Amino acid sequence: MYAQPPSPRRGSSLPDDCLFCQLYREGEHVNSTDGFVAIRDINPKADTHLIVIPERHVETFREIGEFTPEEARNMLVFVADTARVAGLDDYKVVVNVGAGAGQTIFHLHWHILGGKIRGLA
Repeated sequence: MYAQPPSPRRGSSLPDDCLFCQLYREGEHVNSTDGFVAIRDINPKADTHLIVIPERHVETFREIGEFTPEEARNMLVFVADTARVAGLDDYKVVVNVGAGAGQTIFHLHWHILGGKIRGLA
């Protein structure tokens, strides 16, 4: 069987069937840095609703330990930088962990919500 070519970073492959892996590779990014991108949510729950996606395919926040401390720090800095780039002074950052908490795509991601919030992310 033919294997997926490895990612250019960290030697890992990104699953073809994961929406967020596809959006990481090919989506319309509103912000990006090495290992992380931000996109607009297609079903926004606020005036500004962005999603931060790490390159590394990790299913939920439960597996945050798979990131080195430096990667985890870089992710949080990128979340804050993305909010600043979007012009947000006040905003909410949400991560849903598991189906019972509303997670529908099992690739770790952070929601950044600013302005009038219309519901939970």
